[in-house]
Amino acid sequence: MGPLLVLAGLVLIVYAALSSQCKIRLSYNQVVNFCTFFYSSFLKPHSKENALVGQQGALESFYKVQANVYDETRKLLLCGREDMLALAAAQLNFQAQQGLFRHSKPVWVDIGGGTGYNIEAMHAFLNVPDFFSAVFLVDLSPSLCGVAKCRFQRLGWDVKVVCQDARTFRLEDHLEKLEDAKPAARELSEYASAGINLVYKADMITMSYSLSMIPDYYIVVDSIVRLLAPTGLIGVVDFYVQSIVETAGRNYVGGSLNRHVNWLGRVFWRAWFDCDRVSLEGARRDYLEYRFGTKKILDQRNYLLGGIPYYIFIGCHCQGVFARSQDLLETVDASCTESPQIMPAKGHEFLLPLLPQPAIALETRSKAYESAIINLSTNLPLPSTYYQSHQARIYYDELLEKHTQFNGDYLYSFTWEDPRVDQRLLQISDNDTILCLTSGGDNLLEYLVTANPRRIHAVDLNPNQNHLLELKVAAFQALPYCDVWKMFGEGQHPDFRRLLLDQLSPHMSSQAFQFWAKHVDRFTSSTSFYDYGGSGHAIRLVRSLAWLSGLRHEIQKLCTSKTRNEQREIWSRIRPMILSRTLHWALVGTEWFLWKAAGVPAAQRQLIIRDAMDISCEQDSRHEKISDTTGEAMWDYILNTLDPVAQNTLLSDENYHYLLTLTGRYTRRCHPFYLSPKAHRKLSQPHAFAGLRIHTDEINEIIQRFKPSTLTIAIIMDSMDWFDPNTTAASNQVCALNRALKPQGKVLLRSAGLKPWYVTVFEKHGFSTKRVAARLPGMCVDRVNMYASTWIMSKIEDL
Repeated sequence: MGPLLVLAGLVLIVYAALSSQCKIRLSYNQVVNFCTFFYSSFLKPHSKENALVGQQGALESFYKVQANVYDETRKLLLCGREDMLALAAAQLNFQAQQGLFRHSKPVWVDIGGGTGYNIEAMHAFLNVPDFFSAVFLVDLSPSLCGVAKCRFQRLGWDVKVVCQDARTFRLEDHLEKLEDAKPAARELSEYASAGINLVYKADMITMSYSLSMIPDYYIVVDSIVRLLAPTGLIGVVDFYVQSIVETAGRNYVGGSLNRHVNWLGRVFWRAWFDCDRVSLEGARRDYLEYRFGTKKILDQRNYLLGGIPYYIFIGCHCQGVFARSQDLLETVDASCTESPQIMPAKGHEFLLPLLPQPAIALETRSKAYESAIINLSTNLPLPSTYYQSHQARIYYDELLEKHTQFNGDYLYSFTWEDPRVDQRLLQISDNDTILCLTSGGDNLLEYLVTANPRRIHAVDLNPNQNHLLELKVAAFQALPYCDVWKMFGEGQHPDFRRLLLDQLSPHMSSQAFQFWAKHVDRFTSSTSFYDYGGSGHAIRLVRSLAWLSGLRHEIQKLCTSKTRNEQREIWSRIRPMILSRTLHWALVGTEWFLWKAAGVPAAQRQLIIRDAMDISCEQDSRHEKISDTTGEAMWDYILNTLDPVAQNTLLSDENYHYLLTLTGRYTRRCHPFYLSPKAHRKLSQPHAFAGLRIHTDEINEIIQRFKPSTLTIAIIMDSMDWFDPNTTAASNQVCALNRALKPQGKVLLRSAGLKPWYVTVFEKHGFSTKRVAARLPGMCVDRVNMYASTWIMSKIEDL
């Protein structure tokens, strides 16, 4: 008893300290309420209440004394309830907009709903009385149900409070007179043919901190599977403790960001909650994820009370129904062609009978298809990408070392390549099928706006670059222009977290949602969104140097110059600071800065050095002097990049690339075209991104699975510069490009070298090569002027 009293005292001190920090004065009644909570939770022995037995008796013993103070004393402890409701409401709103409900209004069942707090809290996101045809609160505690009845009587809401074991709850016992909750006859016949009864099904089921308190949880989860409609939604928020080892190899959990709880945390929190019969063993969450397909998962910590781990789960049936067999045939066919399209959230149970009859070579099937086969053959849910509202993101294994090497962040928050040049060189049309690197996603959006190609495959090995692309795509699908501009034009949005939960989440994969839920501050902090990521190092450096040298006003004048002559004059004054040899030798020219801030790998750096040696006519002693000339080569390269830009392009009017670098934001006058109101009108159309596929893998891994001769254009930026000349990686990729491209298909690439070594590799493998731009000293080839050469490789023969 002594340790419990000490523990209760410590918790009371925490509450008092938090109240002091929040400048809240606790009244006498509030102090009494908290004391009642601590007595019931830590001191009062569990005992049978009157005639109640079993779990109901235990619950009533725990809650009867504190039922009337439950809501007030749980606000700090039960975090994430509003977030779970916001995510569920966002999904419901999306389904309503798409006409996916079985009937005019959905049915909601809140299991373990207690005092009805969740149902009232949902009113902040949906008009509960008008949106739902029926709402049920199911709980086993008579005392909590009594509080709930008083709540809904006060609100004037027709919520049915059912004091019953969740294992035995059935809607048919309560929906006999609600004809509006019955689906149409056509739907009944369609699902009846698949052996599914739709009459008494719930469209949404929620559980808030109740799964961890149910002894026979597997029976309840199984009953929810039967209760939930085929297109229904389940939302759960609860405590948990798990090691990342427990989830290794599970490709269906929707992401593992922040899921791991260390050993000490697992032992402490499990023992702590066991005192109140709250079970935190991982099997409860595991079974939930096994029985339902994952739409969204979020692992968080309640740091106000010592970092208690909790999770939010939004799921659906992991097995649905195909309304027409033709849907399946088209989907399977699409997964084996140039578009490795993942299958929709319905119908995969029909796939197994087709598996013994593969008609297409294995190499043409996507990794997403292969992962689906493995999961279906072992009776597991599909990877979470299959259950999303949009099917653009292709499944990948986030725990592979090739993906984790980026330390959970992207390198580029914007794209350095000039899309205006790409359009001029390639003449992209609506008949093109394009493969391009994701990078910051800007140029890809430009292609969609200006040319509307038939399909675009965005490829990047860094998962976080694709998370950024998903965010931009979701913003156009869900937000008005003013919000899109605040986020990506100004680089700040103080209400980003609300937008993420309420509007953006239905349009994003679970992994992308996890990433941005963790990095909300990138839009809400006082600094710009563009200050983050690898490229943010360079932006912050420029801004810091301007502040230290007292040239902030000069840079502002440079970025607002109205003529090139005015800009040239200002550039001459600030050039010594930006192009300082001291700064170059100390930082800019170092290997760390070139990779972390500028994204220049070692192999690309060698191309720059060798070009410098060629120009200085030092070919004979190249290998002996390569380390000695590294700094000078990088210095000359930077000079040849920046000086022509300042002399020949106007930052305030056309060169948004460097405007962003210097100021951290765009202006209404100077920005990418995809951030214009006209572009937003086009990209916000319902099917604007129907042809987009987002792959997280090496280029070679993607294109070697395409159906031969299907691509028309491959835009691979400077990725060939990253290859080691002493390996076969470059030739393997060129061969794969040859196989995937149509005759006369084009590869557009840029290089830090004037004549990179891999040009001959293209020529040996069925391509003609043409250098369409060469940046010689003093020349400005485009608005970025970052690359020494630009090439178009045209396929002239099959291998």
